[in-house]
Amino acid sequence: MIRRTFMMLSTVALASGFALSAQAETKDIVDTAVGAGSFGTLVAAVEAAGLVETLKGEGPFTVFAPTDDAFAALPAGTVDDLLKPENKDKLVAVLTYHVVPGKVMSGDLSNGMMATTVQGSDVTIMTEGGVKVNEANVITADVAASNGVIHVIDQVILPPM
Repeated sequence: MIRRTFMMLSTVALASGFALSAQAETKDIVDTAVGAGSFGTLVAAVEAAGLVETLKGEGPFTVFAPTDDAFAALPAGTVDDLLKPENKDKLVAVLTYHVVPGKVMSGDLSNGMMATTVQGSDVTIMTEGGVKVNEANVITADVAASNGVIHVIDQVILPPM
C-alpha cells in the first residue's frame, strides 16, 4: 500500500509542477496529486487515514504536499509505522497539519504569517529568501485544483507534540 501513487528541488519537479498547473483545475486535489506521479507516499497515507473523500470534497483547501523524496528523508520505519492501523490518529494529525482551510495562493503569503491548519496547530510562513512552511521549502507553488491549491514542499512537517 505504501508504494501506491500520491506525493524536489530539481528541474524535473519544477517542470512537472508547471505541467500540472495547466490541467489541474478540472481535477480535485487528490486526482491532481495522483497525476503528478511524485506523491505516491502521500496518496497512500491519505488513503490509510481515510481522508480521500474529504480532500476530494468541495473545499477549498490549501495543501502543503511533501514529495516522495520528503517522506523518504524521514527516519527509517517512520512511514511504515504511521501507516499501521493502530497509528491512524497520529497519521491523521500529521496529514491534516499539511492542510489549511481556504485557497491560499503564493501571492497571499507574507513574511512571518501564521496559518491555522485543519489539525488545529499553526504553521509559520516565511517569504524572505524563498518561501518556507515551518522548515520546509516550497519548491513548486500554486498548483491549481478544482477544490483548492497545492504547494509542493521538500520536507514532511510535523505538528507540535
